[in-house]
Amino acid sequence: MCKKRIVVICPGRGSYTRDTKGYLKTNEAKTKNNIEWMNEKRKEEGLPTISILDASPFKAKIHMAGENASSLIYACSLSDFLAINQDKYEIVAITGNSMGWYTALALSGALDLKNAYHLIHTMGSMMKDEIIGGQIIYPLVDDNWQEDESIKKIVLNEIDAYISILLGGYIVIGGEQKVLDILLKKLPAKDKYPLQLPFHAAFHTPLMKSVSEQAMVELHHSLFEKPSVPLVDGRGNIWRPHSTDTLALYQYTLGHQVTKSYDFTSAIVVAMKEFCPDKLVLLGPGTNLGGSIGQIIIRHDWLDLNTKSAFINLQKTNPYLISMGNENQREIVSG
Repeated sequence: MCKKRIVVICPGRGSYTRDTKGYLKTNEAKTKNNIEWMNEKRKEEGLPTISILDASPFKAKIHMAGENASSLIYACSLSDFLAINQDKYEIVAITGNSMGWYTALALSGALDLKNAYHLIHTMGSMMKDEIIGGQIIYPLVDDNWQEDESIKKIVLNEIDAYISILLGGYIVIGGEQKVLDILLKKLPAKDKYPLQLPFHAAFHTPLMKSVSEQAMVELHHSLFEKPSVPLVDGRGNIWRPHSTDTLALYQYTLGHQVTKSYDFTSAIVVAMKEFCPDKLVLLGPGTNLGGSIGQIIIRHDWLDLNTKSAFINLQKTNPYLISMGNENQREIVSG
C-alpha cells in the first residue's frame, strides 16, 4: 500500500484551553513514559506535574502561565504525533506556530525529546516573574475569509508596535503594554477583536532581546542535531536532514525566532508547495489553528479552494486539513 504524504503542524501557546482540559489523559497512551519523566522533572522543581495540570479544573492564571502552558502543550502534541500511523502515512515535513517551532524541533529529531523539554521549559519559564509586553490578535479578512484591504491598511497604519506573527487571516501585534492599550482603543471593533492574548508576552519582537541573550547563556548549541525530517521555520526556510548546520539552527531558534516576526503563513505555504502533501495534520491540543490554515489555503487557491465555503465543504467530505483535536478526524491518521 502506498503511504500518503503528510505535513505535520505543531500548535503554539494558547492552544491548551478550558475546552481542552483532560486532553492529555485521553490521548497519552503512546507517550506514558515521556510524561512520567516530565512529571518527575517538574516535581524536582516544585512545579505541578503535567498529569496534575491536565486533570485539574482549568484556571487561566495556572494553565496559561508560561512555566506550565509550554510543557503541557508539548506533551499533548508529542502524544498526538506518536499516535500517527506511520505505516499508512509518510511524514514529509514538520512545521509549527511560535512555540510550536520548539515542538517541531523535537519531532523532527533536531532535539531529542528530553532536550526539547529542557528547551521548552526554559523558554516558557524565562518570564516567570514578569511578562515583557504583550500581544493583540486582529483579523485582516472578512467573514468569507477574503482579505479586506481597507482593514489591512487601517491596521498597518495604526501599528506603533511590532508585527509579531503573520497568522493566515490574522495579524498578531506585539509591543509594550502602554502601546497595546492605545491600539485596543483605536482599532475598529469587530466581533471580539481586537483581543489581547492572556498571559502572552511580546514574543517575536525586539522586546525579547534580553530573553534571547539569556537563552543562549542557559542553552548550549550541542543540544541540537541534524533533523531526520525536513523542518520549515518561521521564515519559510527549510532545514533539511543532510544539509542543516546545527549551529545555525541553534542561532535561528534562540536568536531570530525569538526577536523577529514569525511568519506562520509563509511556513504553511512553503510546506504545501515544496512538499505537496496529500494532507496537512494539525496536532493538538485543540484545533484553534484550523481557521488560520484554512485562510492560507484559500488565499493561495490550493486545491482550487478559493472561498471559505469551499474549504468547509471539502473538510466535511474529504478533509485536507486533519486536526487531531477533532476526534473524528483524529481517527483518519491514527487508525
